[in-house]
Amino acid sequence: MVVGVDEAGRGPLAGPVVAAAVVLGPQPPEGLADSKAISAKRRARLEPLIRETCLWGLGVAEVAEIDRLNIFAATLLAMTRAVAALAGQHGSDGIGMVLVDGNLTPTGRCEGWVWPSRAIVRGDASEPCISAASILAKEHRDRLMRAAAAEFPHYGWERNAGYGTAEHMAALRQYGACSHHRRSFAPVAAVLGDAG
Repeated sequence: MVVGVDEAGRGPLAGPVVAAAVVLGPQPPEGLADSKAISAKRRARLEPLIRETCLWGLGVAEVAEIDRLNIFAATLLAMTRAVAALAGQHGSDGIGMVLVDGNLTPTGRCEGWVWPSRAIVRGDASEPCISAASILAKEHRDRLMRAAAAEFPHYGWERNAGYGTAEHMAALRQYGACSHHRRSFAPVAAVLGDAG
């Protein structure tokens, strides 16, 4: 099996980082592409088709892990958890290669990563299995951020997914940080420093 892995949420100031691992089925959905290059409507249409026709797993690294480890290490941890989830359902023995979007893989960088892997720059645009993973990761993370927005409505996360938009930054200055904010990120730390 060839597994595609991608993440969503490295850049935002709030919320977890989410990774997905996907093995394409014999008849994968048509129109797979980088999740950032397609409309929200198309992503929403493709996500259930990927879940129905492919093998997949999700991995999440929470805000506390991001702050403790750093965002790069937390991303590798989320990727490891995603492949482990897929392997837990379908067995590790069949995994021949893991294709990871980007220029580095978790091999030798994350404890628990035991699969052969290859990094592919812009793999989410060139490898359909990575494209599918990018769609699952983004859709799952967006749902988590919408749920967080219901709990903390000031920051507009249902619109900005935790990114440092003008709206989010203004709310951060007005209301301070909440439990979903990444305190290790400079814009959040700066606001907390000003508040302190």
